[in-house]
Amino acid sequence: MTPQRSPSDKVWLVLKGLAMGAANKVPGVSGGVVAFVAGFYEEFIYSLQRINKKSFKLLIGGRFKSFFNYTNGSFLSLLVLGMIVSYFSVSKILDYLIIHYELYVWSAFFGMIIGSIYYISKDFGEWNRKYLGYLCCGIAAGIAISFLEPARENDNLIFVFFCGIIGVSGMTLPGLSGSFILILLGNYVLLLVDSVNALFDTFAMMFQGDFSFVNDEGQIQLLKVLASFSLGSLVGLISLSHFLGYVLKRYKKATYAVIIGFIAGSLGVVWPWKEKVLSLDASNNVMVDANGRDIIVGYNRYFPSEFSLEVILALSCIFVGILTILSLDWYYKMKQKNNG
Repeated sequence: MTPQRSPSDKVWLVLKGLAMGAANKVPGVSGGVVAFVAGFYEEFIYSLQRINKKSFKLLIGGRFKSFFNYTNGSFLSLLVLGMIVSYFSVSKILDYLIIHYELYVWSAFFGMIIGSIYYISKDFGEWNRKYLGYLCCGIAAGIAISFLEPARENDNLIFVFFCGIIGVSGMTLPGLSGSFILILLGNYVLLLVDSVNALFDTFAMMFQGDFSFVNDEGQIQLLKVLASFSLGSLVGLISLSHFLGYVLKRYKKATYAVIIGFIAGSLGVVWPWKEKVLSLDASNNVMVDANGRDIIVGYNRYFPSEFSLEVILALSCIFVGILTILSLDWYYKMKQKNNG
């Protein structure tokens, strides 16, 4: 049965979807971490597991209410609503902030991930050599992915479908940033910026009664790309949730140890002080993609050399990021105390 939710719980769930959607779009940040820290990760995984043969039989048989209850539809629909709204609102704000206040945004996210490591590990229990080994494996994997170099953009629909399967991992695997994986695959801008903007522009044109976009090959191709990416994401989301549900049920502490390590290893991706390494041609000119954007092939990370106002503000943002996550812990403790 689908659990009954109060109006305030429903609002909170939409807000969590907003946060998860925004996190999924930011390179280096994992929507799965949001789910983990906000306390709905396991419900999210087990709800996705319910999208199986039985649920499809219910859907095809016209038993929509049974399908909705079986798949925990109220939970998933509110969460997805928040994510969709995020892609057209909160994520747009994040795009602006990253362009104009990049150092401070990365600093805040760096602090949030530090807070997340504490939040997830505080109730882990006893660490023995086996779990420390899993932790180190997670850290090593996170660091290794952090230093991979990105590929070039590719709009082949089969490859885009594959990107959807891989890119959605950030929603189900805390610490693994789906958007960062898309950067490594070379398709971050194509899939999370250009195609989403094309869909937004299409809806805007249709609302105005303008259907001239059907003759725009570039816009139609972007819509095909978005459709292929969305289908791949759906396939990846369902398949990964079944796998994670299996390992969480049988190897919960080992899985959590790997996740904690992976999140710690991913700190290198969101390290605030870094310079972009741009792709250069034979004449040492900066190469650009089809949309005129500089092609980034990596980052040079460094420690600030002086204690300037900019550094103080960045450190303050890290502190605020940590407090943001810790405040969630305090909120849930207060909520449990009041309910008790």
